[in-house]
Amino acid sequence: MQYFQVEGGHKLTGEITPQGAKNEALQILCATLLTAEPVTIHNIPDIVDVNHLIDILATMGVSVKTEKPGTVTFQAADIDLDFLESDLFWSKARKLRGSIMLVGPLLARFGKAFISRPGGDKIGRRRLDTHFWGFQQLGAEFEYREAQGIFCVKSKGKLKGTYMLLDEASVTGTANLVMAAALAEGKTTIYHAACEPYLQQLCKMLNRMGAKIQGIGSNLLTIEGVDSLGGTDHTMLSDMIEVGSFIGMAAMTQGNLRIKNAGVESLGIIPETFRRLGVNLEIQGDDILVHEQSVCEIDTFIDGSILTISDHPWPGLTPDLLSIVLVLATQCKGSVLIHQKMFESRLFFVDKLIDMGAQIILCDPHRATVIGLERRQPLRAISMSSPDIRAGVALLIAAMSAEGTSRIYNIEQIDRGYQFIENRLNAIGAKIERKLE
Repeated sequence: MQYFQVEGGHKLTGEITPQGAKNEALQILCATLLTAEPVTIHNIPDIVDVNHLIDILATMGVSVKTEKPGTVTFQAADIDLDFLESDLFWSKARKLRGSIMLVGPLLARFGKAFISRPGGDKIGRRRLDTHFWGFQQLGAEFEYREAQGIFCVKSKGKLKGTYMLLDEASVTGTANLVMAAALAEGKTTIYHAACEPYLQQLCKMLNRMGAKIQGIGSNLLTIEGVDSLGGTDHTMLSDMIEVGSFIGMAAMTQGNLRIKNAGVESLGIIPETFRRLGVNLEIQGDDILVHEQSVCEIDTFIDGSILTISDHPWPGLTPDLLSIVLVLATQCKGSVLIHQKMFESRLFFVDKLIDMGAQIILCDPHRATVIGLERRQPLRAISMSSPDIRAGVALLIAAMSAEGTSRIYNIEQIDRGYQFIENRLNAIGAKIERKLE
C-alpha cells in the first residue's frame, strides 16, 4: 500500500503550471468515437482516470498514437462492437465514472451502446437518469440489466432530433446528449443544459469537426444533426480544480506562488471566492500570483452575518473546490458556512481535520461551519486516509501546513486527478515522500 509522508510547515515558493483539465479530458476523449478520422488532442493530463479511459478506447479498437508527452492522436476507424458486450469491457468501464460518456458517441455512430454501472468517487448518490432519459427522447430504447449492473441503449435507425428540458444541469449528461445529437436526424434543443467551460470546449471541438451547435456558453443549446463528423486538433484548458488547489496550498502554507497559464478567462468565480476568504491574489495576464501573508481574514455579508460559500452550476462555484475552501478556512480569521448542495457524503472527511485540531461543526451531511484558528495554533500531524480525489488533496494541504509529519493513505484517489503531484510540489518547497508499506 502506497502512502504520502508529509512534513508540514514548508512554504510553497516559485512557479507551477497546472495540468490539462481532467473533467474536460474525459469528455473530449469520448468524443473521438464520433468519427473515423484522426483526432489529435493536446495538453492531456497524465493521471490515472484519463489513462484508464485511453486504455478502454484502445481495447475497443481505437488507434492510439502518442505524438509527444501530453499529445495523442486517436482514430476510431475500426471499433470492435462485440467487445462492448464482454465482461472485460464492463469490468474496465466499471472503474471509471467518466466511462458513461462513451454511450452517447457509440449510440449516435453505431446505433447501440453497453456500459456497466460506473465507479468513481464515493461522495454520495450520483444518478444517471438524465443521460438515459435524454437518449430515449432521441428515439433510443433503454434497458437496465439489474443482475449484471449493465445499461443498454439501442436505436433501430438514426436518432431523431427533439426538444428536451433537462431536470438537472448535469455536465456529463449534457455532454453525452450533445454528442449523441450531433449525428441525429434533424434539430435537437436542450434547455437547462450545463454550460461549464469544459462543455463549451467540447461543443467548439465538435463544431470544428463539422457539427452545427449554437448557444455555446448558455443553458439553451441547439444542435442541427449532420451525417458525419471529421477529424480535428484540440487543446485542452488548464485544470481549474488544480488552479484552485494551488491557490489554497499557497495561502495555507503562507507561500508566495505564481500559477502559470492558469486559464484565467475560464475560472469564473474561483478567484473571487478565495479573495472572500482573505487570500491576497493578483491576476497578471494569464498567471495568478498568490502573495505571502500571515493570516487570511474571511469576509462577511454586508449585514455582518457569517459568510456562506456554496456550490452552484456554472457560472457558480464548482463543488470540486469546496473541500479546498473548507481546509483553508480552518486557519483563517473568522468563520464561514460551507454548504455542499450536490453530494451528501462529500463533507464527511472533516473528521480528519477535527482530529488535526480544526474547529469545525458538521451541521448535517451538506453543511459545515468552520471557525478559523487565525494560526494561533497549527494543525497537528496525524495518519489519515483519502476518501476521494478532492478530499484527498484537501487533507494533503492540511498536512503541508501542520506541525509534524503526517501520513496519508489511499493516495490512489489523489493520483486519479493530479499528475505527479508530490514531485511538482516538492519542486516549489513541499516535503512529500511517496512510500510503500
